[in-house]
Amino acid sequence: MFIWSYWKTIWSTPAGPSKAFGLPRAEKELYEREERAEAQQEILKKVARTLPVYTRTAGGAIRYCDHCQVIKPDRCHHCSTCEMCVLKMDHHCPWVNNCVGFSNYKFFVLFLAYASLYCAVICATVIQYFIKFWTKQLPDTHAKFHILFLFFVAAMFFISILSLFSYHLWLVGKNRTTIEAFRAPVFTNGPDKNGFSLGFQRNAAEVFGDQANYWIFPVFSSLGDGHSFVTRLVHIDPEQANSILHQNGKSPVDGEAKPSVLGNNIQHPVDDSKDKFNGGQTVSVTMEGDP
Repeated sequence: MFIWSYWKTIWSTPAGPSKAFGLPRAEKELYEREERAEAQQEILKKVARTLPVYTRTAGGAIRYCDHCQVIKPDRCHHCSTCEMCVLKMDHHCPWVNNCVGFSNYKFFVLFLAYASLYCAVICATVIQYFIKFWTKQLPDTHAKFHILFLFFVAAMFFISILSLFSYHLWLVGKNRTTIEAFRAPVFTNGPDKNGFSLGFQRNAAEVFGDQANYWIFPVFSSLGDGHSFVTRLVHIDPEQANSILHQNGKSPVDGEAKPSVLGNNIQHPVDDSKDKFNGGQTVSVTMEGDP
């Protein structure tokens, strides 16, 4: 299980934004010709009205990646190492030489869990020989130093990995990424570090899925498509969000699961500029309360 989850974490391709988040040809030409930042923002705002995008920069501007030339979906960030925008990016991990994000975050958490368990098993099975080493009951051969080395390495990795695993379990329970833990996401009404938190059970289901029999296996079962997320302020109707991402015949993510949205019926006001999509379609707006 350790090798399986580690392999999946390494070889899962980071998911990038759909082409629906790119600027249409006409708007793109206008954006490239325009030199004023204010005018560029107006172009981006016009395009963003047709997309399920609710987070902003610290200054309240539309989040746009000049490298990838796309409007960043919520929780998406550009990785300078992978040279691409990554959906629900958590961090770039040198231990797995890959970006940890929407496509492999569950695998990464399971990798930490099984690595901690693996180290604990090694320590538990070697400790009797470790005690014999200190009491000088082992034969005086070079093998005793192997036991000493194995125990200390396993113990040190267990402590470090367990602390990292505990931290990421806390992030899962709060529905935050590592980036969001250090810098709260900014919505139209200001920064909110708990903006994506829907309660512990729903937060865990967003990462591990709603079918418990898949939780312990490194197979993809996370909810959603990585482009749109339910927040405590905004509820995105899955059919409307999916239709928006199918603009120009483009699918949200080729080969990925369709959006799966958790919501309730408590209404909450939202900025009028985000109340309508193309053709006068309205977005249902709800408030998610912690249980």
